[in-house]
Amino acid sequence: MFWKKKQLHYTLDHQPPLNTKLKNMSFTIFDTETTGFAVGAKDRLLEIGAVHVRGLQVTDMTFHSYVNPEREIPKEIKSLTGISEEKVKEAPKAIEAVEQFFQFIEASESAGWVGHYVSFDVLVLKKELQREKYTFEQPLFIDTLDLIGYLNPSWDMRDLSHYARTFGTNMYERHSAIGDALTTAYLFVEMLRLLEERGKTTLADLLHITDNPSKALL
Repeated sequence: MFWKKKQLHYTLDHQPPLNTKLKNMSFTIFDTETTGFAVGAKDRLLEIGAVHVRGLQVTDMTFHSYVNPEREIPKEIKSLTGISEEKVKEAPKAIEAVEQFFQFIEASESAGWVGHYVSFDVLVLKKELQREKYTFEQPLFIDTLDLIGYLNPSWDMRDLSHYARTFGTNMYERHSAIGDALTTAYLFVEMLRLLEERGKTTLADLLHITDNPSKALL
């Protein structure tokens, strides 16, 4: 039997003109936690966290939801994230949490999504929606690793906290979706400021630097 995918109709980016100044743009910075890395098979979404950036400032607009993974949480994930079955037993299921997240994005007039290793987080959302026979129109995605590679080229890819220390930005609780989203948001804002100092001031500049990763994502 073949299942037709149903599209979730949310405005997940506002597609500003390429000459839009970065200082006039808004972005949604987000992160997920999961029961493991095999999200295309047995592993499931556990938590979504997001924060809105506007005008090179991290705002107080945040989103957070635990997610009931409908499976046992491995001991190592409990230890790493502090998320137990007790924390998620009353939490929404994945499809509900993702829709709530999309509603947050739509209300914030975001121009695109930003994350650290963002392709994994997008894959998590995509696989959860596929389980319910849903899909969504992918917005622009920016990975902070691409900006780091431009500003501080290195073959040695490090942890998010390493880059926050390197760029002197705020750090929050690690392996917490909202904590990592906040850490990524402050890192992203600092890198946008450094790009401006180098004369890279527009959306077109940002896409050129990142080679528009949304085109090749997944």
